[in-house]
Amino acid sequence: MATALVIENDPSDDLRRLGEWLTEAGLELWVVRPHAGDVLPADLEGYAALVVLGGEQQAYPLPDGSPGASWFPAVEGLLRKAVRYRVPTLAVCLGAQLLATAHAGLVERSPSGPEIGPGVVGRRDAAEGDPLFRYVPLIPDVLQWHSDEITELPRGATLLAASTHYPHQAFRLGDRAWGLQFHIECDTAMIADWAADSTLLAELGYDPELVVAACDSVMVDVEEVWQPFAARFAALALGELDDSTMRRGLPLLGH
Repeated sequence: MATALVIENDPSDDLRRLGEWLTEAGLELWVVRPHAGDVLPADLEGYAALVVLGGEQQAYPLPDGSPGASWFPAVEGLLRKAVRYRVPTLAVCLGAQLLATAHAGLVERSPSGPEIGPGVVGRRDAAEGDPLFRYVPLIPDVLQWHSDEITELPRGATLLAASTHYPHQAFRLGDRAWGLQFHIECDTAMIADWAADSTLLAELGYDPELVVAACDSVMVDVEEVWQPFAARFAALALGELDDSTMRRGLPLLGH
């Protein structure tokens, strides 16, 4: 069975529904938790895919020049190797930001302010030729929870989805690495945990119960779009999307 290396950067943001979708599609998942002291592998030998999850940390250096987390340079190194050696990669929220910074993109505190709760993004024209995004609706539902954003994509990146105030919502590097600024892994319980005693929500004046209820109301819609997306990613990792199919951008399953 093909195994995906999963990097969990924060205990509050685990695989949750994304993990269920990937395993249902046939991937075995090996989760490494550097926040708990797990050691990251030096390379991706033996792994069919790489998944990098979100977290509360910053992808850019702290004021003293140190990384947002001590293991981030190693994560960025793995992301560079994944793109170089065409290992299928899915990076979510903070993970997407690290995919960008690993390749000389720019991540900053968003000048538009935090983006919290349910929303939609707009699929870009380039998504029509993308093996994962081709069958994503033009305006899919997503879940947002971030204060930082990717303000400059890496050179050569393909923009796949955007929104009015956050132009870089999804992108691809090479032909097998995807970054999603938004969340697809969350269930309602995860959102409720984030909302509990949230200083961010308090600063914004948002009612936590209303935020959780709003997110809960779109969970089915999120699943309808992103479960098949995850299945297509798993198919790529399993070798069920061959190079000719990749060039045409026509997924074989999950559509």
